[in-house]
Amino acid sequence: MSGIVISILLILILLVCSALISGSEVAYYSLSPAQKDQLKHEQASGAILAKKLLDRPQELLATILIANNFINVGIVILSSSLLSQLYPPTPENETIRFILEIFLITFVILLIGEVIPKVYATKNSIPFAKFMARPLYVFSKLPPFSWLKIFLTHGTNIINKYAKKRAIKISSDELEQALALTKEDNTTIEEQRILEGIIKFGNTDVKQIMRSRMEVEAFEESSTFKEILEFILDAGYSRIPIYRKTFDEVVGILYIKDLLPYFDEADDFQWNKLIRKPFYVPENKKIDDLLKDFQTKKMHMAVVIDEYGGANGIATLEDVLEEIIGDITDEFDEDDIIFQQQNENEYVFEGRTSLIDFYKILDIDGKEFDLIKGDSDSLGGLMIENAGRILRNKEFLKVGQFKLVVESSDKKRIKSIKVIREDHEKPKQD
Repeated sequence: MSGIVISILLILILLVCSALISGSEVAYYSLSPAQKDQLKHEQASGAILAKKLLDRPQELLATILIANNFINVGIVILSSSLLSQLYPPTPENETIRFILEIFLITFVILLIGEVIPKVYATKNSIPFAKFMARPLYVFSKLPPFSWLKIFLTHGTNIINKYAKKRAIKISSDELEQALALTKEDNTTIEEQRILEGIIKFGNTDVKQIMRSRMEVEAFEESSTFKEILEFILDAGYSRIPIYRKTFDEVVGILYIKDLLPYFDEADDFQWNKLIRKPFYVPENKKIDDLLKDFQTKKMHMAVVIDEYGGANGIATLEDVLEEIIGDITDEFDEDDIIFQQQNENEYVFEGRTSLIDFYKILDIDGKEFDLIKGDSDSLGGLMIENAGRILRNKEFLKVGQFKLVVESSDKKRIKSIKVIREDHEKPKQD
């Protein structure tokens, strides 16, 4: 009788251990970045040990898996032994014993040792992680479990290295080709364009989507309150860059909503005290990283700076999202005609037209233009970059099947450009 009692106690203890180990797996691997940061700043011994375990996630997972498997095997062995004592095997009860051993024991292990603790640990991840930090840390140091842990992690590393060697590297161009080949009949043009935008998203620099300083409407910080109000009412912007002396020194961003309580103030109102700190980004930053920054900082506008620290333009959340879903218009957007299509193969563009917009309008990938554009991001800038000077009227530049002819220019810039798509297809010979 004492043997049965001991077996029952051992099974109960092992079930509790299984529950704690299973719960710790969920607790550690469901921690959010904010919760991990919270653990790092706590000085309690449990938090310090939990941080050490999290620094080596592979070893932690190996420790949890080894402990859980050993405990569950122990539960199965003891349960089978206990069942043999309480319900000795006979030819008549063989089926019933099989059902009890397989289904009942499995159900108990799953319910008590897996499901319930994992649900609890999900809702109480930080307390559970700190509570289990010391037992897991001690268990990871005890042989032979520590040896098995090393064997398991090293084996996983070898498999990962082998898998990386065998991994197929796919470029964004290949993904675009695959996307074109797998296009279904019920896929709309808009859906196809969004998918293509997602593929190119991670390879696009901020400089390619920003609004250059020539296109940005900003205010000098010494402007009067009356001038600011007149501009706000006329332009309809929600945020305005504020600079000191020149646009190279953007000192902040004025949010129009911050001005709402002060619209009735006198002209000498110190509006520049409401300016918010600007968010600077380098022009070679990828726009997927910029989108993450906008999300974490809860901002909608960034000042793009060049290698010398001067402001080169601005990039907004709307500019980033338009790279995927296309143009976003609101009640304040104006339908400015930045190009005219004269016939099937001839267009007239403004010189300040960005290369990104130019590619979209002509429906081309722009690879030939990208090879020669240098640091320029506008159509007129590309021509100046290649000629080394501002081209005069009727001078032209050939890029692949396109001929760019200067329609209008002055001493400072190229104002308008005629783009002619030339047909290079040769007639078929019999």
